[in-house]
Amino acid sequence: MQINGKVFIVTGGASGLGEGTARMLAANGGKVVVADMQADKGEAVAKDIGGVFVKCDVSQEADGQAAVAAALQLGKLVGLVNCAGIAPAEKTVGKNGPHALAVFSKTVTVNLIGSFNMIRLAADAMARNEPEATGERGVLISTASVAAYDGQIGQAAYSASKGGVVGMTLPIARDLARSGIRNMTIAPGIFGTPMLFGMPQEVQDALAASVPFPSRLGTPEDYAKLAKHIIENDMLNGEVIRLDGAIRLAPR
Repeated sequence: MQINGKVFIVTGGASGLGEGTARMLAANGGKVVVADMQADKGEAVAKDIGGVFVKCDVSQEADGQAAVAAALQLGKLVGLVNCAGIAPAEKTVGKNGPHALAVFSKTVTVNLIGSFNMIRLAADAMARNEPEATGERGVLISTASVAAYDGQIGQAAYSASKGGVVGMTLPIARDLARSGIRNMTIAPGIFGTPMLFGMPQEVQDALAASVPFPSRLGTPEDYAKLAKHIIENDMLNGEVIRLDGAIRLAPR
């Protein structure tokens, strides 16, 4: 699958991993729909890379449909990269009582249901594509987390949502195989994104030092490099790739 001249949707494309991926795709000749709830940042990124911004709550069917429609206006939609997500922290039972059910529900709704919503809508459009020389019609990449495997204290909701993304990777790939659409997931470790940069500097430094090698925070560019390889390597399908510098998260 070649990036040049093709159309891609990047959810969460206004910042962090999504912005890094959107910029990588544009730098390689792709046409990008930046789908995000952050209108000001999203419009700025889209303008900077020659793309299109669509305000999108990934968990809402109409918003997902609008993002796909915008992509189809640009040309042949062949790629979706799901980077939109939230990461609340709350214990199952804390000082103030049980975990708020609304927080758990929202986390699963955005991270898991939102990812599936965008996958199903983008794949439906891709299935109508004329196949590439490889037989491919599209490629889907979602973002899980090492927390899907090594969830820490306070991460029950987040880990559950990302574990769901991991769990649906293979069955979706099998569902879409006959249409020539690949489905992959990246599980990042500790990355320097707006969510992490909101933490105190000493916490950021400690987290970076906990990565075996390289002992640093991951960057959006690291994620984008892997996304590019997944897009271009047609044998990668139905798998989750940890992108984490060999870290295994401690309980806290």
